[in-house]
Amino acid sequence: MITVVGTGTGAPVPADVLAGAALVVGGRRHLDAVRLPEGAERIVLGPLAPALETVAEYVGKDLPVVVLASGDPGFFGIVRALAERFGAGRLDVRPGVSSVATAFARIGLPWDDAVVVSAHGRDLRTAVHVCRAHPKVAVLTGPGAGPAELGAALGGEGRVLVVARALGDPERERVERVTPAEAAARDWGTAVSVVLCLDETRALGGLRTVAGVPARPDRWALDESEFAHRDSMITKFEVRALALARLGPRLGDLVWDVGAGSGSVAVECARLGAAVVAVEKAPDGVERIHANARAHGVDVRVVHGSAPDALDGLDDPDAVFIGGGGRELPAVVGVCARRARRTVVVAMAALDRVPAARAALTSAGFTCDGVLLQSSRLAPLPGDVTRLAATNPVFLLWGVRTPASSEGVAQ
Repeated sequence: MITVVGTGTGAPVPADVLAGAALVVGGRRHLDAVRLPEGAERIVLGPLAPALETVAEYVGKDLPVVVLASGDPGFFGIVRALAERFGAGRLDVRPGVSSVATAFARIGLPWDDAVVVSAHGRDLRTAVHVCRAHPKVAVLTGPGAGPAELGAALGGEGRVLVVARALGDPERERVERVTPAEAAARDWGTAVSVVLCLDETRALGGLRTVAGVPARPDRWALDESEFAHRDSMITKFEVRALALARLGPRLGDLVWDVGAGSGSVAVECARLGAAVVAVEKAPDGVERIHANARAHGVDVRVVHGSAPDALDGLDDPDAVFIGGGGRELPAVVGVCARRARRTVVVAMAALDRVPAARAALTSAGFTCDGVLLQSSRLAPLPGDVTRLAATNPVFLLWGVRTPASSEGVAQ
């Protein structure tokens, strides 16, 4: 049996757990805090693979092993690796209080509506985009992905960072509130456990989540009447439905809505969990996007300017939606295609814009497809009868980056 004990956030390791252990594995601070039984071998965790090999030797000889871990070892912890290697049935897990629960407890906030993401050994950009999209996020940090890097990436996003270090250590524990800029300017060392990223204007509002992940909305491709718009200048819900299917917005993604108009696509992508930047050149359009985002309870960053110039300085997106179809469309599609990591979707009313947009996508290494959408809606007539009312046809073009063409895209 391998006994896995969660410690480090205030709970001591029971003496009976260590008694008789032939091998004790853990971080240096965990091992230094316990008294090992006589004759037990001690392994300080560094690279995981060599430690697992040593554990396998003891397990093969039916010798008892104890693994000390931080907080709840089944929560982004070592239980996954141990279960995959030795089987869940061989583990006796004694969870402690997770670092996330402890950090929220320290500042007196509930966390059943928080989104938890790990940046330990993972791409920091995913954590950054989750922080941009949601008002209450816990980020488990790692080397090269700590509060300084997180703060630098977030910049002026209107967030507060709560940096919780050495949780459970009566002498070293620190919990500090800082702005992203302040976090970026400091050297935090290596003792960071968890960083909470909060939009304090919404952190107590309650976010509907399932197992720590935002619940998907019960519907999408919302009716145009659910958005403020000018003279029906809005992406119709039939077009929006297919565009959303091709964009695939999800938690941890960054989506651009270029030529956003009312921002209906931007808002829908944000409702599905993505971080969103809406680019719009009309001042009244900018105000409408802000109003629609507020009305639907989502966070959309709005950039006032004309593409492609307004795209300079923005982080590279996972997916891009481009609306409209002016003379600058091929140049805009070309810039977006060179920077998008996964897909670009273009909506056009003018058929003669299609060849140039398609060429811009294929020349950037995308596979390209499209469809002409022509829909007719039920419309009432006098006498309790119904007719079909045609909407304006729209050509929807989409490009998907092939694996070979993604090699040059920043990961």
